[in-house]
This record gives sequence, structure tokens and C-alpha cells, in this order.
Amino acid sequence: MTVDQLNSRYGAPGRIVFHTGFAGWPEVVLANRYGTAEIALLGANVLSYRPTGHSPVLFRPARRDYNRGESIHGGLPVCWPQFGKLAIDGMAAHGFARIMPFEVRGTEYTEDMTEITLGLGSSAETRALWPHDFDLEYKVSVSMKLNLRLATKNTGDAPFEFTAGFHPYFLVRDRDATAVKGLDGCAYVDARDMTDHVLSGDLAMNADADHVFSLPPVPKHEFALLDPGLKRAIAMVSSGSGSAVVWNPGPGGRLADFEDGDWRRFVCVEPVTAWPKASSSLAPGASAVLSAAVQSTVGRA
Repeated sequence: MTVDQLNSRYGAPGRIVFHTGFAGWPEVVLANRYGTAEIALLGANVLSYRPTGHSPVLFRPARRDYNRGESIHGGLPVCWPQFGKLAIDGMAAHGFARIMPFEVRGTEYTEDMTEITLGLGSSAETRALWPHDFDLEYKVSVSMKLNLRLATKNTGDAPFEFTAGFHPYFLVRDRDATAVKGLDGCAYVDARDMTDHVLSGDLAMNADADHVFSLPPVPKHEFALLDPGLKRAIAMVSSGSGSAVVWNPGPGGRLADFEDGDWRRFVCVEPVTAWPKASSSLAPGASAVLSAAVQSTVGRA
């Protein structure tokens, strides 16, 4: 659908507005009294989130133009049907959902909430990458928090395994001064050398990290990124997540999107269904949900 068609069918002036984004792909802005979020229909990447009266929550590199078949490092990408590159042999890191165009399935708003529902279904193109039938539905809403809900359904006649994850690049003043709370006592794998460790206390982000934490089997997990430079804490609550990844590549891990020094400006705290192996087998007709809510709190860092 064109931007005009999307606005006519799904838009709402001042609340849900579609426009042409980078490389000509549609993007949508969700707005209400609590804040705004911008989402690219290509890859369902949340490009920005800004609560009213706050600084932006997500880091987005200056070199952020992208085309079909390319991923963008910034914002809040969706990783599916695998997180990383160890679960499904031969598949690109973080799967293919983040480079696929999603369809708009619906929008909704109330006085306190603005929401869009995006969808991606199996096709000849996806079966060439992964031989399973599926339906992926992604709800993004702005209320007092940024709310994310990713539902995977097996629409085929055989079970399959998958992993899913949210990959938020949280904006910080200076990585080296930040810390992550909520992982005390958790075992983790340092994915750089595949060594095992256990965290004691908060995770100080004064060094490069690619740590994959095993989370306890509880309904919800709570994390906080403390940033004294911006005098704020970014809190996240996730469910459906058996693992959490904390990542920053440091100066030696520069990606094509990054300028010199960009690594200092973000920390990724990523809820994941499972890692490194795939999550439990999903039976035909069954669904699994990964959800998260993000909130910025000023003056609590």
C-alpha cells in the first residue's frame, strides 16, 4: 500500500501518521500525550522512542539509510526466527524478519494508548530461507511505556524450533559510566570466547561486552540501565524470555553504520527467548509470545 492508502485506511491525524522513510519505504509515527515512536514497515524496526519531556531513548546512527536486504544497526530491531547465528545452520545472524517488509494489520488508539499491529507471513521467499510455515504478528504501542509484543504461530503441519529477540540500542551519554541492574547472580556465557561466568552485583559497562545471561524461570524479568550522564534509568520488563544479552562492541567492533565514537553512545540490553540453542519445539497451530515494556525514568540513575 502507498503512504496515502495507509493513512486513509489506518491513520489518525496527530496520532497515527504514515510517511515515506529511508530508501522509499513507509514508516509510521505513533503519538499521544505520553510520547512518540517511529516504526519502519521494512523490518518492523522501532526507529525512535521519545517520552514526552524526555531525551530520546534509542540510539540511531547518522548513517542510517538502508535498502531491502540490509539491516540497520540502531533503534530496536526484531531478531527472528533466530537470535545471533548459532541456532539455525546456514541462516544469517539474527534471522530474516528484520529485512522483510511487514504488512499493517490494524491500528488502534485511546486517550492513553496508540498502537499498530504489523504482520509477516510465510511465503515462497521465506521458505527459501527457512522451510516452515508461520505467522509473525508484532504489536507496538505507546502509552506510559513503549510496549512490544511479538507472537509466533506455527501455521504448518510439522513442529519447528526458533529463537526470537528484541535488540534495543539504548542511548547513553557515555557507555563507560553506565551499569545494568537485574542480572545479579545470573550465569552467563561470554560469546566472544564462549567462556562461562556468574555475575555478582550490577554489570558495569566500562568494557566491551557480549554476554548472554541465563534467566530464572519466572513470569517476568526486570532490568534497568543506569545512565548518570543523562541522569536517567531506562527500565525494561520482559516475559517469554529465557535469556538476556548485554552487548556493546567497543572501539574495535565498528559496524558499517557507525561513526567513530558511536560505540560510546549506546548499550544493548536484549530479551531473547533462548540462546544459543533454539527454544522448545512449537507444535502445529501453537503460538509463543515474547513481550517487553520500556520506560525512561529521569533522576533515578
